[in-house]
Amino acid sequence: MEKTPATGSAVAPPPVEYGTDSITKLEGREAVRKRPGMYIGDTMAYGLHKLVYEVVDNAVDESLAGHCTDIEVVIHVDGSLSVQDNGRGIPVGPHPKFPGKDTLEVVLTELHAGSKFGNGAYKVSGGLHGVGVTCVNFLSEWFKVRVHRNGIVYEQAYAQGVPDTPPREVGTTDKRGTHIAFKPDATVMELVEFNFETLSQRLRELAFLNAGLHIVVRDERTNKEHDFKFDGGISSFVEYLNKSKQTLHDKPISFSTEREGVMLDIAMQWNDGYDERIYTFANNINTHEGGSHLSGFKAALTRTLNSYAEKGSLWKDLKETPTGEDAREGLSAVISVKLTNPQFEGQTKTKLGNSEVKGLVEQMVNDQLGSFLEETPMVAKKVVAKIGDACRARLAARKARETVRRKGVLDGGGLPGKLADCQIRDPNESELYIVEGDSAGGSAKQGRDRRNQAILPLRGKILNVEKLLREMLTSAEIVTLITALGNGIGAEDYDPEKARYHRIFLMTDADVDGSHIRTLLLTSSSGRCRSSCRRAISTSRSRRSYKVTRNKKDQYVKDEHALNEYLLKIASEHARVLTPGGELGGAELKALLEKVITYEERLEKQAKRRDARVVDALVQGARLSAETLTGRGCPGGGGEGRLMTPSSAACRTCWAACATSWCRTPSTTPRSWCSTPTRMEPCGRRCSTTPSCRRRSTWSCRLCAEHLRGAGQGAVQGPRGRGEITVFSVQEVLAAVRKDAQRGLGLQRYKGLGEMNPEQLWDTTMNPATRTLLQVRVEDAVESDEIFSLLMGEAVEPRREFIERNALDVQNLDI
Repeated sequence: MEKTPATGSAVAPPPVEYGTDSITKLEGREAVRKRPGMYIGDTMAYGLHKLVYEVVDNAVDESLAGHCTDIEVVIHVDGSLSVQDNGRGIPVGPHPKFPGKDTLEVVLTELHAGSKFGNGAYKVSGGLHGVGVTCVNFLSEWFKVRVHRNGIVYEQAYAQGVPDTPPREVGTTDKRGTHIAFKPDATVMELVEFNFETLSQRLRELAFLNAGLHIVVRDERTNKEHDFKFDGGISSFVEYLNKSKQTLHDKPISFSTEREGVMLDIAMQWNDGYDERIYTFANNINTHEGGSHLSGFKAALTRTLNSYAEKGSLWKDLKETPTGEDAREGLSAVISVKLTNPQFEGQTKTKLGNSEVKGLVEQMVNDQLGSFLEETPMVAKKVVAKIGDACRARLAARKARETVRRKGVLDGGGLPGKLADCQIRDPNESELYIVEGDSAGGSAKQGRDRRNQAILPLRGKILNVEKLLREMLTSAEIVTLITALGNGIGAEDYDPEKARYHRIFLMTDADVDGSHIRTLLLTSSSGRCRSSCRRAISTSRSRRSYKVTRNKKDQYVKDEHALNEYLLKIASEHARVLTPGGELGGAELKALLEKVITYEERLEKQAKRRDARVVDALVQGARLSAETLTGRGCPGGGGEGRLMTPSSAACRTCWAACATSWCRTPSTTPRSWCSTPTRMEPCGRRCSTTPSCRRRSTWSCRLCAEHLRGAGQGAVQGPRGRGEITVFSVQEVLAAVRKDAQRGLGLQRYKGLGEMNPEQLWDTTMNPATRTLLQVRVEDAVESDEIFSLLMGEAVEPRREFIERNALDVQNLDI
């Protein structure tokens, strides 16, 4: 079935005169706010958290200089964030080169202003450009700084980078350090909500890289807190990387040295896995793309190990000398270099360019690792044996590939028979759909756009390559996938330029088996197999699960949330809620019910940790005590009806009066209580100050008092003669309205892809104009490798601990 892209007539824009007036120059604050991506990478998640890292890196620089031991990062309930350190504090006072400006204001408003350009105040620093904290100021809705220095506390506030007041003294102190608080500007940043886990991962790295530095990160929105301090430094980092692996030797191999002004720290440890995990840092900055320090390490590691093995004739049975990939199989290593004048590629600093570092790293690894191997022969023999096994496995895999290639499977001339290829040969425009099952594959082949959409059905669950990497090529489904992608696998055959598709879609059923298959496919694109998909944009299909038929017209909705939205829209058109205070309908009724749905969702989350009925009663305004909980204070109480909730008929009057009294004083936060199996006790500030707590209390009081006041009675009236239903709570209103809206509707849920015909599959899943995609990206390689090893690896105990630790947070459990 051919699909024709939608076209439209384009109207040529009027000509724009290009003259001297067209040339403009952006400077300072205006330049940063106009083009923030030039300074922080982007305005989404990466750039948002980059703002935090710029502030924290300044505090870490104080630690590197020997003046800071503690850093605290706090995400506040209003969406702002603060960073506190106990360093020397930003200098305050008139600046000699900026008449009329305080030094503190110069640091926060002048680009390329700082003390890190020379060799004076900071011997080692990651901030070279002097734009970090200035950019944070310019990209914030508000920015506040408090400096403790020389026994005096100084403060200054900014709005979108413009100072509200000059720096002023606000008190005396016996502390020292800098406290910076800011709230990202939503008019510039596309994303303004900080992610606690993302920040924790980076701050954990910094604590590993700076032995003894104490970093605390706290999220006031959820009361989560992490406390990081690692006296073992990068050796502790390597142990953390290998915590779910079986290691070849107990303690990491580590050594440190300082030569020609360069401080170098390396820690490494081999495990019984197959992936190499080497993380490099320069002045605490994660150089994701490596650089001269990584090149020197790889060269020296291979040379030193080969020299040791050949000297002892340990590889005499091998047909060829092991390669660098063999030496690094199962290796976890951390390389940290600190130098005065690092040369990075751009402001994002992802690759180190100092050529002199390579020679220093090579010399250090040659000397230190060589001595270690000579002094610890037991560990050396284990490592050498591991490398020999890797070499034999590589040679065996090469032989297997050659055997398969001779049969015409892996070479370019023979594509898998299952693959329905597309007509376009440009990888940038081609899409590959990996579909679960032959049945769904058949429908997808008929419903696709043959011009640029290729279909590859896979049958059953593929091999878990995290456990059985060396058996990978024995799996027909994985061989089919590798062949379809076309870019090969392994260090010898991988060529990213040969990738046949740059967009890959995973289409699986909306059940537990589909989720498992999707996880296995993602696992196959991680670790050693990541090279197969490195050039592709791996995306997972989020299918539309429901078809709603109304008045002989079909409409597809993707999930239960979208279905609720659709039903509320219908209900608001016809249904009315009659209360003593008047009638509700239309947009007002829809807004009310949307809030009730959100409340019920949050109440469901509360049920994982406490009795949801008690929470609901408290939020609704019920007067709970030991007597009412046991039923003695509520007439007719007992059994399931012993809680005083709005729907408890005997306690309805009490509830209504209490709700009304709360609403008369909306500024007063009612006292919050939490229940345990044996007692009730005040939970204090941590409960009452969270946004969800405040919103639940506000919603319940306001809605109940305004819309269902009096005796707590109301009625839901359907369209034209459907009668009335008496209700006593907003939850009952929602249930009645939802039930009424479903009358006359045809509702069908699609659990499997094979249940759809080709036209439906095109409309819901494959049409670029209507499909919904969920993109899978690896933003933190350390955490990504860790989670794949933890959940998909062979070690059982760490996986059990993870499940037990996160049991209450599970959202989708199939039993």
